[in-house]
Amino acid sequence: MTSAVAGNATEAAGQGSVGRPFSAFERMVAWRYLRARRKEAFISVIAGFSFVGIMLGVATLIIVMAVMNGFRTELISRILGINGHMIVQPVDGPLDNYADLAQKFSAIPGVSMALPLVEGQTLASGRAGAGTGALVRGIRPDDLTKLSEVSSNIRQGDLVGFAAGQGVLIGSRMASELGIGAGDTITLVSPEGDVTPLGVNPRVKSYPVSGVFEIGMSEYDSSIIYMPLEESQLYFNAEGIVQSIELFVSNPDAIDELRPKVEEAAGRQIFITDWRQRNQTFFSALQVERNVMFMILTLIVLVAALNIISGLIMLVKDKSSDIAILRTMGATSGSVMRIFFMTGAAIGTVGTFAGVLLGVIVCVNIESIRQFFSWVSGTVLFDPQLYFLSQLPADMNVGETVSVVVMALSLSFLATIFPAWRASRLDPVQALRYE
Repeated sequence: MTSAVAGNATEAAGQGSVGRPFSAFERMVAWRYLRARRKEAFISVIAGFSFVGIMLGVATLIIVMAVMNGFRTELISRILGINGHMIVQPVDGPLDNYADLAQKFSAIPGVSMALPLVEGQTLASGRAGAGTGALVRGIRPDDLTKLSEVSSNIRQGDLVGFAAGQGVLIGSRMASELGIGAGDTITLVSPEGDVTPLGVNPRVKSYPVSGVFEIGMSEYDSSIIYMPLEESQLYFNAEGIVQSIELFVSNPDAIDELRPKVEEAAGRQIFITDWRQRNQTFFSALQVERNVMFMILTLIVLVAALNIISGLIMLVKDKSSDIAILRTMGATSGSVMRIFFMTGAAIGTVGTFAGVLLGVIVCVNIESIRQFFSWVSGTVLFDPQLYFLSQLPADMNVGETVSVVVMALSLSFLATIFPAWRASRLDPVQALRYE
């Protein structure tokens, strides 16, 4: 090896290419040091572990960030798909002029839809006698048609009975729990019943199930019942009034600009809350978890970078005689430093881009992989009952992926500086004395 390097060094020196930074000679020597030799097997193993560590670290970072981005995106789209971005509630009295207010709010530029709502908690039971808590939402049939997250995801039945005011819509998970489907009857029990001399009697009433919807978010599919607005007003003793008007806007992030316009259009005292206030704790927790996961998983890449340091230090010690011969033949300390820098940087660079490729492949096939491991383990991985979503989402962000690549390359390059510097400082006389 020493004679081969010396011969190549002589040839490169004759061509005048040794003095140029990152010359063909420096790249050739760096590549020779990366290739496995029998007596350098242990060093090659360390380099291999460094490569695998960086690859897995980068891939894990990309996959985890993509899953958390997909999780957040899916939750926002589903939460804001059936819940208004702005909720208007009365302060000075019952909201009995809701039809006129909804029309005024809909005319505001930036407001795409205004839905008057009646809401109430009930106990729902099916034909098997099983019961579950439910949130009944009274909504006008025309407004439900505009609520595409529900109207476009009808799995059983249709909206005909609902539009005629003779049926309700229930979620797919609720239908499964109660053992009912489209065409069956669901019984609702409300504690806000009729007042009698003996007290308040719970109101019990049965409704035909017009259709079964599936939003894809288990919390909603298992707990929400949509009822025609007029029927819900009768059921909850709220004839002629609604509890709130939910506004859907075209740009949820610019909702503060619409507040004064909504207050002006109301012409009365109202209380306004928006989607950020209602979900602030939830989305803040998601953001904190995402940042912490990024910092923790970065340690994987850092450990792999430390492996590069140890591997290069051992390589420098093993190649001390080669370094000494190169120096005596005219190679500068900067040339030696660049050779070992390229050796370590090559491991980090190839490992990083291999990790990106692995991360992209996993993200594209994340749901198939989840189903495979669920089949192998015989358990439900990413249970919808716990994580709210029916599928495991993955949404790769270009900016985040680039930041992961830059971080991994930076750690890899920094890890090579110290061993390369030690190689450049090696005294050729001392290195050859005991050879």
